[in-house]
Amino acid sequence: MKRIYYAPGLISALVIPVLLWHFGNRKIEEITTSVIDIGIPAKSTKGKSNDNNPLEPVRNFDLKKIEVPTGKAKENSALYVSEVRALQKRNERHTGIEFILGKENTYGDFVSLLNDMAISKHEEYVLDMEKTGNLLVPVTYLDPYPLAEPCLLCNDVVQGIDHGSLIDDFPEPNIFDKTQYFLTLLTKEAYFLILGFLILSYLSILSFKERFKLYTSN
Repeated sequence: MKRIYYAPGLISALVIPVLLWHFGNRKIEEITTSVIDIGIPAKSTKGKSNDNNPLEPVRNFDLKKIEVPTGKAKENSALYVSEVRALQKRNERHTGIEFILGKENTYGDFVSLLNDMAISKHEEYVLDMEKTGNLLVPVTYLDPYPLAEPCLLCNDVVQGIDHGSLIDDFPEPNIFDKTQYFLTLLTKEAYFLILGFLILSYLSILSFKERFKLYTSN
């Protein structure tokens, strides 16, 4: 029996998956973004006293002032992280760091300082938007002599429950779970490419069947 080769269908079946992988990956990389959660303090009211503002006591701390040069925060990131870690290590009450930000500083400088807080794992800081516009980093004071209390959550182990019995290991995701997760990452354009590939594949199969019928009938 003579073999029949359908060139356009074969080309589509080989080329479209490569295009789908190439452009799909590029689109996913384009929409990858980073998000920073910033807590904005309440706006002060003109003519009213702000003595109850929780930021006021921090302003009175013994703050080490560090001026942040314009556009140099990321370059000096290692220095700022070391200063915050030194503050944590000293563990002295009513101390902190004041990163001085001027009108010439960029948004990148501010974001870099927030990244430094994350790197040093220092969760207490505040932006003084009311008076100075500086970033205040008070010490997270830890009592060196805590009261002896039982730790109810120490050495806890998370275990899964399978049909009423405890299991130590969680099951690995199967191919269906991995495929489903991959599909959630695809963009709308990638879905259109997949749909186009399926349509072309279907038309190729129909064309191949028609050619095969004509060949066999002859």
